[in-house]
Amino acid sequence: MKNFALTGIAGYVAPRHLKAIYDTGNRLVAALDPFDSVGVLDSFAPTCNFFTEYERFDRHLEKLRRSGEENRVHWVSVCSPNHLHDAHIRTALRVGADALCEKPLVLAPWNLDALAELEAETGHRVWTVLQLRTHPSLIRLKEELLTGDNVTRHKVRLTYITSRGPWYQHSWKGAPHKSGGVATNIGIHLFDLLIWLFGEVEDQEVHVNDQFTSAGVLYLKNATVPWFLSIDPALLPEKQISEGQRTYRSITVDEQEIEFSGGFSDLHGEVYRRTLSGEGFGIELARPSLEVVHQIRNSQTVRPKTGAHPFLISS
Repeated sequence: MKNFALTGIAGYVAPRHLKAIYDTGNRLVAALDPFDSVGVLDSFAPTCNFFTEYERFDRHLEKLRRSGEENRVHWVSVCSPNHLHDAHIRTALRVGADALCEKPLVLAPWNLDALAELEAETGHRVWTVLQLRTHPSLIRLKEELLTGDNVTRHKVRLTYITSRGPWYQHSWKGAPHKSGGVATNIGIHLFDLLIWLFGEVEDQEVHVNDQFTSAGVLYLKNATVPWFLSIDPALLPEKQISEGQRTYRSITVDEQEIEFSGGFSDLHGEVYRRTLSGEGFGIELARPSLEVVHQIRNSQTVRPKTGAHPFLISS
């Protein structure tokens, strides 16, 4: 049994980590969040020490480190806002723990180099959550692509609209210097999936990039991918609106829809199992998608020439 600490315990994704820690037979001993709506702890870690101040949390981890192998924290799960990931990963390494961090691992690609240096200095690892790489349907698609014609340049289209209300812009998620913007906050795992499936990035264009919507074209080794990401519910297709749905997700490969709407119930658990066995997703696997979203965030938008996403053409 390993001891875990977790930052961002009051956040949206934290319960998935709590369940994964519990289901893998480990225990959460310390948690941090400035917000105190953390009753979920009673279901998974009722004896966990909870802190609303980072300084007290950090002091507690250091105290545990000096209390011997049985008591020290072996892992820190980082579920805090994106701009805090780098600092909380560093905390983990400093107290002699590995870090398992949600996406994006950091906001600036060059921060990965500094974390890699800390890995070498401390002997501890930095891991991230690329859960779509563990989805059974997507693993099968990857296998089919590998056994197919490697010369083929696939026509791929990515569309993801996940409605968010006014609260979003008033939270850290609506502040690009904290979240990285729409492409980073809601799209980075999808960009990682595309790179994993279709090879390294050769070029890209950014056609729209504002506080609600980001769109462009990604040119990968084996695919051209018009993509469209948005949090604006007004952009949902009519079918979803008429059915009262607030999310629309679609990936097509050569005009064939890739179905992966199910199978999400235990992806974080699978990531934990792989990571704890030393087969997780490290810094270098996180780098390509992080470079993509960083470039999107810092690129000038251009008028699409050809191959723009249909949602842009029709608007």
